[in-house]
Amino acid sequence: MKCVRVQHPDQFDDLVSKAVEQSSDVFVLFFGREDPETNLSWCSDCVIADPKVRKAISEVPNSILLEVPIDRKSDIRSPSNVYRTREDTNVEKVPTLVRWTQAGPAKPRLVEDECTEEAVLKYAKEPRSSDTAL
Repeated sequence: MKCVRVQHPDQFDDLVSKAVEQSSDVFVLFFGREDPETNLSWCSDCVIADPKVRKAISEVPNSILLEVPIDRKSDIRSPSNVYRTREDTNVEKVPTLVRWTQAGPAKPRLVEDECTEEAVLKYAKEPRSSDTAL
């Protein structure tokens, strides 16, 4: 598994495009950014889900995980949050895991407590031919 961090929203489209050119197994994880003092996310669900998501995605050969941190808890709830307002991301809660294809984000997505290791592994191994763009 290759991990790529989206440091700024302006990088998102370019990094997603490059990832889907390199792999048919691209996953985008929106999560609460880590606190620099503790190195833990402000989002308790993200702290729990992160190792489970990584373990499951790492079992998918040639997969790419794009990490998209959300700066503050209030940001994801803001109607002006870029990842909330974009039609293709429409993130309302974190963590949110989305499979991304050349056609864009696929349904379904996994949100909050749906990001268990078992659910992510099943989601990651679903046949890509059944993916439908959002």
